[in-house]
Amino acid sequence: MTTVNCPSCAKPVEWSETSEFRPFCSKKCQLIDLGDWATEAHSIPAAPSGNMADHIDEEAIAEQFEQQQKSFFNND
Repeated sequence: MTTVNCPSCAKPVEWSETSEFRPFCSKKCQLIDLGDWATEAHSIPAAPSGNMADHIDEEAIAEQFEQQQKSFFNND
């Protein structure tokens, strides 16, 4: 039988099809890990792909914002 340590709490977990949450020991540990990814406590390092400011169309964003405001206030 192969065992691994739960990535969240380090408890030994049997690595088999009967281990519902493998490599985690429980749903709780699985959700803790998911939360860490969601809050960027975990991340995969990568080289920057360039200056993000070069890809931002500020005029288009401003136009969309204005349209959303008009739509919001006209739906009273």
